[in-house]
Amino acid sequence: MHEPVDILGSDASIAALCDAVASGRRVVATGAVGSMPSLLAGAMRRRLDRPIVLMVAHLDDADEALDELESAGIAAVRLPALETLPGEGGDDAGAIEQLTERILVVRETIAAERPLVHVCSIQSCMQLVPMVERLEAMIRTLRKGEDHKREALIEWLAAAGYSRVEAVEEPGDFALRGGLLDIFPPGGASVGDASISSGAPVRLDFFGDTLERITEIDLDTQGSDREVGGVTLVVADPMKARPDDSGVSYLSLVPKNAIVVLVETMEVVEQGRGYFERVTSGHGIVGPPSVLKLLETRFHAMVELNQFSAGGVSADHRMQLPVSPCPAFSQDVKEAMRKLVSLAGEHRSTVGATHGRRVVVCCQNAGERSRLAELLEESKEGIDPALATRVSSIERYLHRGVVWDASSEGEVGHVFVPYHEVLNRFTVRRRTGRLRAARAMDTFLDLQVGDHVVHVDHGIAKFTGLTLLTPREMPGKKAGSVDQEEFLTLEFAGRSKLHVPASQIEKVQKYVGGFSGSPPLSTLGGVKWKHQKERAAESVRDLAAELLRVRAAREHMPGQAFPGDTNWQREFEAEFPYTETDDQLAALAEIKRDMQAARPMDRLICGDVGFGKTELAIRAAFKACEFGKQVAVLVPTTVLAEQHERTFRSRFAGYPFRIESLSRFKTNKEANDILAALRKGHVDVIIGTHRLLSGDVRFSDLGLVVVDEEQRFGVEHKEALLKLRLTVDVITLSATPIPARCTCPCWASGTSRA
Repeated sequence: MHEPVDILGSDASIAALCDAVASGRRVVATGAVGSMPSLLAGAMRRRLDRPIVLMVAHLDDADEALDELESAGIAAVRLPALETLPGEGGDDAGAIEQLTERILVVRETIAAERPLVHVCSIQSCMQLVPMVERLEAMIRTLRKGEDHKREALIEWLAAAGYSRVEAVEEPGDFALRGGLLDIFPPGGASVGDASISSGAPVRLDFFGDTLERITEIDLDTQGSDREVGGVTLVVADPMKARPDDSGVSYLSLVPKNAIVVLVETMEVVEQGRGYFERVTSGHGIVGPPSVLKLLETRFHAMVELNQFSAGGVSADHRMQLPVSPCPAFSQDVKEAMRKLVSLAGEHRSTVGATHGRRVVVCCQNAGERSRLAELLEESKEGIDPALATRVSSIERYLHRGVVWDASSEGEVGHVFVPYHEVLNRFTVRRRTGRLRAARAMDTFLDLQVGDHVVHVDHGIAKFTGLTLLTPREMPGKKAGSVDQEEFLTLEFAGRSKLHVPASQIEKVQKYVGGFSGSPPLSTLGGVKWKHQKERAAESVRDLAAELLRVRAAREHMPGQAFPGDTNWQREFEAEFPYTETDDQLAALAEIKRDMQAARPMDRLICGDVGFGKTELAIRAAFKACEFGKQVAVLVPTTVLAEQHERTFRSRFAGYPFRIESLSRFKTNKEANDILAALRKGHVDVIIGTHRLLSGDVRFSDLGLVVVDEEQRFGVEHKEALLKLRLTVDVITLSATPIPARCTCPCWASGTSRA
């Protein structure tokens, strides 16, 4: 048995605590360290088979606790808190998603047929929820095979705040096309009987009044995607979903036989008080004293869990749990492995008993478990083989480690430690859902008054707004007609103005140049803009010729043909805590195909911010490093260099590759040491700004260059990049939209979308 919740549930200390609360006693316990609160809540839920209310002080604590409980197979719900304070207005789209989730949690709590762990922050419990009587009007559940009158459903959607459109694009939209009804529920659709957010619109296919089929919709193509069994719709109007003073406390809906686990009482009170003081309107909000009073009066069994001895409730029993924080691990991987195994040795517990321990490493996936076994094998020198047999792994999510000592002589203690903590990785919350595919965006439309624009014939101007004017002559109109047309008003140098008919909007485009500050306005009617266009056209021809020359040269230049994926590569990719999108997988396959080809790769990865382009570059870098090649990652800003350094080091933790960066944050000595190591081949991945293109930066064996947002580099930097493209593999990452019909020579190279 390796499951932490089950191990704790069978311990004598937890058994004594459960016996105390089962008899209605109020217990104050010391031991709120690491992930102990969620482990304790899960162990009590399994042992007593009663609902548990886990009350924490911070929103992040609630998120982590839910992930840990669900990973352990414990039925749990989390009541989210509204991040927009009542009375402050704010983002309606974000508010309705949080309100939707709260409503679905309320419904699940009411309909629950088995005991749940109810994870709540003090802030979420201070916000009232709608009365049960209102839920029926706020929720519609539709399942495949049921009969529903479409007209009545459309009326409900309109009354619930949904907007009728031609094609659904945003949460709160719906569209009717023949027998198909497309709906984009805020917060995502609830698929099947469980409240699981899919984050996608759905298509209802009716035959008469019978709902024959429910599918998700691909927003890019507006086509049907995977089929689902049902969908739950919630009102899309925040005013209809937000409770007022007639709302009720969520705690009043939890069964009375629930056991409360109150974590760090003083912190809970302090956070509740701070939130209450920030609220500008008291509608739908109650104070911390009301929440704590309801906890004491409604539920007769409570555990107050603190890190240090303290008591905020009237305690019938006090106890100290035999738990302590997990020790810190060395940055050196082999030393960290030795420390991990040493935790299984003989130790004196908090009650004075001498005992051995078993170490359970909680990994997020099979890739981490496999890599852990390899690291232990590689570090076995100096490790007691007998102790190594006491180290095991399990596929579970744990945020922070804990050490659980034996309660009496002869018993075995346990150390539960997350894999990311052993390797000093940044904590990444467990994600089970798929990332939504990126959507194309056009930054050239969305003009705002005051924006700088470019008129194709007259140059740079300032957009001052839309104006209704009566044209002097309009084809097909008689003289003296009062018909008006909409014009874009542009202001040029000298406050000269030009009115551009909306029908000629294709001549105007938002200014997106690299100029720092406000660009100089062109003179209306002058010749300077004409000369600038001629020079730009000449430069484009020169650049195109150079690109073609490079392309032709690359066709005849031998490149590095990397082998196929190894076990290391597969383990490394399996450690990624997200599920890849189809676009990511397709782009990754193309990257690997190019890297395994005989000629140098030159591939563009285009996708929106936050949709996984960096992970593709990381996997390509890993393949290059594994076969002895160095990788250069070129970024436009120092801040981005620091971010990429942290990301690469976190993903490469546990592998024998050295990651460094060059930026203004490094001292001259640090930079010189890094450059010396780079020349000797001791640095595998170097990340930096245009500093990497300097003459003193020399590589031992460069194999891959990753360029992030190349369009933000200057002309001299692009010339240096062209030279690199002759001999090494190159991946360019960009979040900037590229015209679908672009025919410039740069598209001679491969392009993928992530």
